[in-house]
Amino acid sequence: MRILLIEDDEMLGGALRDHIAAEGHAIDWVRRIDKAEDAHATVVYDLALLDLSLPDGRGLDFLKRLRRRGDTTPVIILTAMDQLSMRIDGLNAGADDYLVKPFDLSELMARLGAVARRYAGNPNPLITIGPLEIDQGNRTASIEGRRLDLTAREWAILERLAQRPGMLISRPQLEDTLYAFGAEIESNAVEVYVSRLRKKLGANLIQTARGLGYRLAAE
Repeated sequence: MRILLIEDDEMLGGALRDHIAAEGHAIDWVRRIDKAEDAHATVVYDLALLDLSLPDGRGLDFLKRLRRRGDTTPVIILTAMDQLSMRIDGLNAGADDYLVKPFDLSELMARLGAVARRYAGNPNPLITIGPLEIDQGNRTASIEGRRLDLTAREWAILERLAQRPGMLISRPQLEDTLYAFGAEIESNAVEVYVSRLRKKLGANLIQTARGLGYRLAAE
């Protein structure tokens, strides 16, 4: 996934960025609302993590502006404000989930995955395609019961393809899954990881539409 983190706390922001990146996701970290607006105007994000108290304004106002524009990007609020009224305001403004600081990073990742699956149209964490079974909750994949050893980036590519079985995912979309804003993109990175996945999954599960992208076989 490509994730936008809007958090001004240096220690927490750094920990979140490093943990989420280690899980194979591309993450862009900004510390102000104006920078979040700029990033959101430049990149299509799969999900945003939003603090409510920021140096140049309220995160809730940023969320309301997104929703007024018809933007449906999933948003999880991260805040130290644990009052019931604040949770209600956040959810009514269009947030998809609300997590109170301090929180466990594993809980955040579980909520992040659950929200992303709902927006992908399949809240079930289990995806079965022929001999391939993918457990998005536990971030595992197996072929005929044999668990596959996947790197974080291999998993990121497989998960992105599995969210839309049978549908083409373009190379730029897959690159967005792998790279944060400003990172140097290796010219053949997607091809390399797809090739590695084919060796582990079998040659026929990932199909190539030359010049268009890749798809995971629907059956």
